[in-house]
Amino acid sequence: MLRLGAEVVAALQEFPLKTWDQTVPTDPLIYRFYEVVGVYGETIKALVHEEFGDGIMSAMDYSMDIQRQPDPKGDRVVVTLNGKFLPYKSW
Repeated sequence: MLRLGAEVVAALQEFPLKTWDQTVPTDPLIYRFYEVVGVYGETIKALVHEEFGDGIMSAMDYSMDIQRQPDPKGDRVVVTLNGKFLPYKSW
C-alpha cells in the first residue's frame, strides 16, 4: 500500500533485541533500566547522533529529574536524563 522498498519493509519488520555483556541485576526497578537500554539503546544512540552529530552524552556534567505523572490507568514515572553533549574529536 505504501510502496516501500524491500529493504525498508525488512527494517520495519525487525524486532528489538537486547544483549547483556555483564550480569543482569536482580532488583526489578534497576533491571527495567537495563532492559530499556538493552532494547532501545541503539535507537537512542542513532537519534542522538542524528540530532547532534557523532558524540556522547556526558555523565560527568549531568543532571537527572524524576517526577510522578498522574494517569487514570496508574501513575507513570517520568525520568529525565540531562547530560552535556560531547562531540567525538580526532587527535
